[in-house]
Amino acid sequence: MKAIHHNSPARGQYQILEIADPTPGPTEVLLHVTATSLNRADLMQVAGHYPAPKGASELLGLDVAGTVIGLGSAVTDFEVGDNVCALVQGGGYAQQICVDEMMLLRLPERLSFTKAAAVPETFLTAFQALHWIADLQEGMTVLIHAGGSGVGTAAIQLCRLAGAVPIVTASPMKHARLKDLGAEICIDYRAQKFDEVVLAKTDGKGADIILDFVGGPYLEQNLHAVAMDGTIVCLGLLGGAGVEHLNMVRIVTKRVTISGTTLRSRSDDYRAALTADFRDRIWPSFADRTLQPVVDTIYDWEQVDEAHAYMAANANVGKIVLTIGE
Repeated sequence: MKAIHHNSPARGQYQILEIADPTPGPTEVLLHVTATSLNRADLMQVAGHYPAPKGASELLGLDVAGTVIGLGSAVTDFEVGDNVCALVQGGGYAQQICVDEMMLLRLPERLSFTKAAAVPETFLTAFQALHWIADLQEGMTVLIHAGGSGVGTAAIQLCRLAGAVPIVTASPMKHARLKDLGAEICIDYRAQKFDEVVLAKTDGKGADIILDFVGGPYLEQNLHAVAMDGTIVCLGLLGGAGVEHLNMVRIVTKRVTISGTTLRSRSDDYRAALTADFRDRIWPSFADRTLQPVVDTIYDWEQVDEAHAYMAANANVGKIVLTIGE
Protein backbone atom coordinates (compact mmCIF):
# COMPACT_ATOMS: atom_id res chain seq x y z
CA MET A 1 0.00 0.00 0.00
CA LYS A 2 0.93 3.68 -0.12
CA ALA A 3 1.17 6.09 2.80
CA ILE A 4 2.22 9.68 3.49
CA HIS A 5 5.58 9.97 5.23
CA HIS A 6 6.93 13.16 6.78
CA ASN A 7 10.62 14.04 7.14
CA SER A 8 10.60 17.53 8.68
CA PRO A 9 8.34 20.50 9.39
CA ALA A 10 9.40 22.16 6.14
CA ARG A 11 6.89 22.43 3.31
CA GLY A 12 7.48 19.94 0.54
CA GLN A 13 8.84 17.30 2.92
CA TYR A 14 5.83 14.98 2.70
CA GLN A 15 6.15 11.97 0.43
CA ILE A 16 3.72 9.27 -0.67
CA LEU A 17 5.69 6.03 -0.48
CA GLU A 18 5.07 2.30 -0.78
CA ILE A 19 5.09 0.33 2.48
CA ALA A 20 4.05 -3.17 3.49
CA ASP A 21 0.34 -3.94 3.72
CA PRO A 22 -0.88 -4.31 7.32
CA THR A 23 -2.24 -7.61 8.63
CA PRO A 24 -5.17 -7.56 11.09
CA GLY A 25 -4.86 -9.19 14.49
CA PRO A 26 -7.61 -11.48 15.82
CA THR A 27 -9.95 -8.67 16.96
CA GLU A 28 -9.04 -6.20 14.20
CA VAL A 29 -10.48 -5.39 10.81
CA LEU A 30 -8.50 -4.25 7.79
CA LEU A 31 -9.85 -1.02 6.34
CA HIS A 32 -9.47 0.46 2.91
CA VAL A 33 -9.16 4.14 3.87
CA THR A 34 -11.16 6.56 1.75
CA ALA A 35 -10.69 9.68 3.87
CA THR A 36 -8.81 10.92 6.91
CA SER A 37 -8.72 14.33 8.56
CA LEU A 38 -6.20 16.75 9.98
CA ASN A 39 -5.77 17.44 13.68
CA ARG A 40 -3.50 19.83 15.55
CA ALA A 41 -1.72 16.76 16.82
CA ASP A 42 -0.48 16.14 13.26
CA LEU A 43 1.21 19.54 13.13
CA MET A 44 2.71 18.98 16.57
CA GLN A 45 4.01 15.54 15.63
CA VAL A 46 5.65 16.86 12.46
CA ALA A 47 7.30 19.60 14.54
CA GLY A 48 8.67 16.96 16.91
CA HIS A 49 6.52 17.95 19.90
CA TYR A 50 3.98 15.12 20.03
CA PRO A 51 5.40 11.67 19.30
CA ALA A 52 3.11 8.73 18.68
CA PRO A 53 2.31 6.61 21.76
CA LYS A 54 4.39 3.50 22.26
CA GLY A 55 3.23 0.76 19.91
CA ALA A 56 1.20 3.10 17.69
CA SER A 57 1.89 3.82 14.03
CA GLU A 58 4.39 6.60 13.37
CA LEU A 59 2.26 7.72 10.43
CA LEU A 60 0.07 10.78 10.87
CA GLY A 61 -3.71 10.64 11.01
CA LEU A 62 -6.03 10.10 13.99
CA ASP A 63 -9.34 9.69 12.12
CA VAL A 64 -10.22 7.26 9.35
CA ALA A 65 -13.30 6.49 7.28
CA GLY A 66 -13.47 3.64 4.82
CA THR A 67 -14.61 0.12 4.02
CA VAL A 68 -13.84 -3.17 5.76
CA ILE A 69 -11.80 -5.38 3.39
CA GLY A 70 -10.45 -7.98 5.84
CA LEU A 71 -11.34 -9.58 9.16
CA GLY A 72 -9.35 -10.95 12.08
CA SER A 73 -10.21 -14.44 13.21
CA ALA A 74 -12.18 -13.27 16.29
CA VAL A 75 -14.14 -10.39 14.75
CA THR A 76 -17.86 -10.88 15.32
CA ASP A 77 -19.71 -7.60 14.75
CA PHE A 78 -18.48 -6.49 11.32
CA GLU A 79 -18.30 -7.92 7.83
CA VAL A 80 -16.34 -7.25 4.66
CA GLY A 81 -18.04 -4.40 2.86
CA ASP A 82 -19.15 -2.48 5.97
CA ASN A 83 -18.55 1.27 5.79
CA VAL A 84 -17.13 2.60 9.04
CA CYS A 85 -15.14 5.35 10.72
CA ALA A 86 -12.84 5.15 13.72
CA LEU A 87 -10.54 6.96 16.10
CA VAL A 88 -6.96 5.68 15.81
CA GLN A 89 -3.66 6.52 17.50
CA GLY A 90 -1.89 7.07 14.18
CA GLY A 91 -1.77 5.68 10.65
CA GLY A 92 -4.70 7.47 9.05
CA TYR A 93 -2.61 8.96 6.24
CA ALA A 94 -2.47 5.63 4.41
CA GLN A 95 -4.48 3.49 2.02
CA GLN A 96 -5.03 0.72 4.57
CA ILE A 97 -5.10 0.43 8.34
CA CYS A 98 -5.93 -2.20 10.95
CA VAL A 99 -8.42 -1.13 13.62
CA ASP A 100 -9.83 -3.04 16.58
CA GLU A 101 -13.53 -3.67 16.03
CA MET A 102 -14.34 -2.05 19.39
CA MET A 103 -13.25 1.31 17.96
CA LEU A 104 -15.49 1.19 14.87
CA LEU A 105 -18.60 3.26 14.20
CA ARG A 106 -20.80 1.92 11.38
CA LEU A 107 -21.79 4.70 8.98
CA PRO A 108 -25.45 5.69 8.61
CA GLU A 109 -26.68 5.55 5.02
CA ARG A 110 -26.51 9.30 4.40
CA LEU A 111 -23.12 9.97 6.00
CA SER A 112 -20.34 10.26 3.41
CA PHE A 113 -16.78 9.12 3.98
CA THR A 114 -15.47 12.69 3.90
CA LYS A 115 -17.94 13.79 6.56
CA ALA A 116 -17.43 10.64 8.63
CA ALA A 117 -13.68 11.28 8.71
CA ALA A 118 -14.45 14.57 10.48
CA VAL A 119 -16.18 12.88 13.41
CA PRO A 120 -14.06 10.55 15.60
CA GLU A 121 -11.27 12.66 17.10
CA THR A 122 -13.26 15.87 17.46
CA PHE A 123 -16.56 14.52 18.70
CA LEU A 124 -15.02 11.89 20.99
CA THR A 125 -12.70 14.52 22.49
CA ALA A 126 -15.60 16.92 23.06
CA PHE A 127 -17.82 14.11 24.39
CA GLN A 128 -15.12 12.98 26.81
CA ALA A 129 -14.52 16.52 28.09
CA LEU A 130 -18.17 17.50 28.43
CA HIS A 131 -19.78 14.28 29.63
CA TRP A 132 -17.08 12.05 31.15
CA ILE A 133 -15.04 14.78 32.83
CA ALA A 134 -17.32 17.80 33.39
CA ASP A 135 -20.69 16.00 33.76
CA LEU A 136 -22.61 18.25 31.35
CA GLN A 137 -26.24 18.79 32.37
CA GLU A 138 -29.23 20.53 30.84
CA GLY A 139 -29.25 24.26 31.46
CA MET A 140 -25.51 24.60 32.08
CA THR A 141 -23.49 27.40 30.49
CA VAL A 142 -20.37 26.22 28.67
CA LEU A 143 -17.53 28.48 27.51
CA ILE A 144 -15.75 26.92 24.54
CA HIS A 145 -12.44 28.43 23.49
CA ALA A 146 -11.29 27.99 19.88
CA GLY A 147 -14.92 27.64 18.89
CA GLY A 148 -14.10 27.34 15.19
CA SER A 149 -11.86 24.31 15.66
CA GLY A 150 -13.01 20.78 15.00
CA VAL A 151 -13.46 20.08 18.71
CA GLY A 152 -15.07 23.48 19.19
CA THR A 153 -17.71 22.93 16.50
CA ALA A 154 -18.40 19.48 17.93
CA ALA A 155 -18.71 20.83 21.48
CA ILE A 156 -21.20 23.50 20.39
CA GLN A 157 -23.47 20.84 18.93
CA LEU A 158 -23.12 18.46 21.89
CA CYS A 159 -24.04 21.29 24.25
CA ARG A 160 -27.19 22.03 22.28
CA LEU A 161 -28.04 18.32 22.14
CA ALA A 162 -27.85 18.23 25.95
CA GLY A 163 -29.88 21.40 26.40
CA ALA A 164 -26.89 23.44 27.55
CA VAL A 165 -25.91 26.96 26.46
CA PRO A 166 -22.63 27.30 24.51
CA ILE A 167 -20.62 30.52 24.50
CA VAL A 168 -17.53 30.57 22.25
CA THR A 169 -14.40 32.57 21.63
CA ALA A 170 -13.35 32.85 17.99
CA SER A 171 -12.21 35.24 15.28
CA PRO A 172 -15.03 37.53 14.05
CA MET A 173 -15.01 36.00 10.56
CA LYS A 174 -16.13 32.71 12.13
CA HIS A 175 -18.97 34.06 14.27
CA ALA A 176 -21.81 33.72 11.77
CA ARG A 177 -21.02 30.07 11.08
CA LEU A 178 -20.71 29.26 14.77
CA LYS A 179 -24.05 30.90 15.55
CA ASP A 180 -25.59 28.75 12.82
CA LEU A 181 -24.22 25.70 14.65
CA GLY A 182 -25.84 26.81 17.89
CA ALA A 183 -23.45 29.16 19.67
CA GLU A 184 -25.48 31.47 21.90
CA ILE A 185 -22.79 34.15 22.10
CA CYS A 186 -19.58 34.61 20.09
CA ILE A 187 -16.73 36.56 21.66
CA ASP A 188 -13.93 38.21 19.69
CA TYR A 189 -11.02 37.10 21.86
CA ARG A 190 -8.72 39.74 20.35
CA ALA A 191 -10.96 42.73 21.04
CA GLN A 192 -12.96 41.63 24.09
CA LYS A 193 -12.13 40.29 27.54
CA PHE A 194 -13.95 36.99 27.45
CA ASP A 195 -14.29 36.71 31.22
CA GLU A 196 -16.11 40.04 31.44
CA VAL A 197 -18.46 39.09 28.59
CA VAL A 198 -19.28 35.72 30.16
CA LEU A 199 -20.00 37.24 33.56
CA ALA A 200 -22.14 39.98 32.02
CA LYS A 201 -24.18 37.49 29.98
CA THR A 202 -24.72 35.17 32.95
CA ASP A 203 -25.65 37.89 35.47
CA GLY A 204 -22.38 37.35 37.30
CA LYS A 205 -22.75 33.57 37.69
CA GLY A 206 -20.10 32.53 35.15
CA ALA A 207 -19.67 29.41 33.05
CA ASP A 208 -20.31 26.00 34.61
CA ILE A 209 -17.83 24.39 32.23
CA ILE A 210 -14.89 25.86 30.33
CA LEU A 211 -13.14 23.95 27.53
CA ASP A 212 -9.70 25.48 27.05
CA PHE A 213 -7.12 24.82 24.34
CA VAL A 214 -4.90 27.84 25.04
CA GLY A 215 -3.33 27.03 28.41
CA GLY A 216 -1.35 29.35 30.65
CA PRO A 217 -2.28 32.74 29.19
CA TYR A 218 -6.01 32.05 29.72
CA LEU A 219 -5.90 30.57 33.23
CA GLU A 220 -6.46 33.78 35.19
CA GLN A 221 -9.38 34.85 32.98
CA ASN A 222 -10.82 31.33 33.06
CA LEU A 223 -10.79 31.39 36.86
CA HIS A 224 -12.59 34.73 36.77
CA ALA A 225 -15.16 33.46 34.24
CA VAL A 226 -15.89 30.07 35.80
CA ALA A 227 -18.93 29.60 38.03
CA MET A 228 -19.04 28.33 41.59
CA ASP A 229 -18.30 24.57 41.58
CA GLY A 230 -17.38 24.91 37.92
CA THR A 231 -14.99 22.76 35.89
CA ILE A 232 -12.17 23.87 33.61
CA VAL A 233 -11.03 21.16 31.20
CA CYS A 234 -7.62 21.78 29.61
CA LEU A 235 -7.42 20.19 26.16
CA GLY A 236 -4.35 21.94 24.78
CA LEU A 237 -1.55 24.41 25.37
CA LEU A 238 -1.57 26.44 22.17
CA GLY A 239 -0.64 29.60 24.07
CA GLY A 240 2.00 27.94 26.22
CA ALA A 241 2.11 26.08 29.52
CA GLY A 242 3.64 28.69 31.80
CA VAL A 243 1.80 30.84 34.34
CA GLU A 244 3.93 33.60 35.88
CA HIS A 245 1.67 34.60 38.76
CA LEU A 246 -1.20 32.45 39.96
CA ASN A 247 -3.49 33.56 42.75
CA MET A 248 -5.21 30.39 43.92
CA VAL A 249 -7.92 32.18 45.89
CA ARG A 250 -10.55 31.71 43.16
CA ILE A 251 -9.75 28.01 42.85
CA VAL A 252 -10.44 27.57 46.55
CA THR A 253 -13.32 29.98 47.08
CA LYS A 254 -15.19 28.88 43.94
CA ARG A 255 -14.40 25.20 44.54
CA VAL A 256 -13.13 24.95 40.96
CA THR A 257 -12.11 21.65 39.40
CA ILE A 258 -9.25 21.94 36.89
CA SER A 259 -8.75 18.83 34.79
CA GLY A 260 -6.35 18.06 31.96
CA THR A 261 -6.75 15.33 29.40
CA THR A 262 -5.42 13.85 26.19
CA LEU A 263 -7.21 11.11 24.28
CA ARG A 264 -4.49 9.70 22.04
CA SER A 265 -2.41 8.33 24.90
CA ARG A 266 -5.33 6.70 26.74
CA SER A 267 -5.38 2.94 27.11
CA ASP A 268 -7.11 0.72 24.56
CA ASP A 269 -9.74 -0.18 27.15
CA TYR A 270 -10.47 3.46 27.94
CA ARG A 271 -10.82 4.47 24.30
CA ALA A 272 -13.01 1.43 23.58
CA ALA A 273 -15.29 2.23 26.53
CA LEU A 274 -15.53 5.89 25.48
CA THR A 275 -16.39 4.86 21.92
CA ALA A 276 -19.03 2.42 23.16
CA ASP A 277 -20.69 5.09 25.28
CA PHE A 278 -20.54 7.56 22.39
CA ARG A 279 -22.00 4.90 20.06
CA ASP A 280 -24.96 4.39 22.38
CA ARG A 281 -25.67 7.97 23.46
CA ILE A 282 -24.54 10.21 20.59
CA TRP A 283 -24.03 8.28 17.34
CA PRO A 284 -27.80 7.90 16.58
CA SER A 285 -28.01 11.70 16.31
CA PHE A 286 -25.83 11.54 13.19
CA ALA A 287 -28.26 9.14 11.52
CA ASP A 288 -31.17 11.57 11.96
CA ARG A 289 -28.89 14.55 11.22
CA THR A 290 -29.43 16.24 14.56
CA LEU A 291 -25.63 16.36 14.66
CA GLN A 292 -23.57 17.27 11.61
CA PRO A 293 -19.84 16.87 11.01
CA VAL A 294 -18.44 20.27 10.09
CA VAL A 295 -16.08 20.01 7.11
CA ASP A 296 -14.31 23.22 6.12
CA THR A 297 -12.16 22.03 3.21
CA ILE A 298 -11.39 18.77 1.39
CA TYR A 299 -7.94 18.14 -0.11
CA ASP A 300 -6.57 15.24 -2.12
CA TRP A 301 -3.76 13.57 -0.20
CA GLU A 302 -1.25 14.79 -2.79
CA GLN A 303 -2.06 18.29 -1.48
CA VAL A 304 -1.09 17.44 2.10
CA ASP A 305 1.42 20.33 2.18
CA GLU A 306 -1.32 22.81 1.35
CA ALA A 307 -3.70 21.20 3.83
CA HIS A 308 -1.20 21.47 6.68
CA ALA A 309 -0.39 25.08 5.81
CA TYR A 310 -4.09 25.92 5.84
CA MET A 311 -4.53 24.38 9.28
CA ALA A 312 -1.48 26.23 10.59
CA ALA A 313 -3.06 29.50 9.40
CA ASN A 314 -6.04 28.85 11.71
CA ALA A 315 -8.53 29.96 9.07
CA ASN A 316 -10.76 26.89 9.11
CA VAL A 317 -14.15 26.42 10.74
CA GLY A 318 -14.45 22.72 11.43
CA LYS A 319 -12.36 19.96 9.94
CA ILE A 320 -9.89 19.74 7.08
CA VAL A 321 -10.24 16.40 5.31
CA LEU A 322 -7.83 14.46 3.10
CA THR A 323 -9.18 12.02 0.53
CA ILE A 324 -6.84 9.06 0.09
CA GLY A 325 -6.02 8.42 -3.56
CA GLU A 326 -4.53 5.59 -5.60
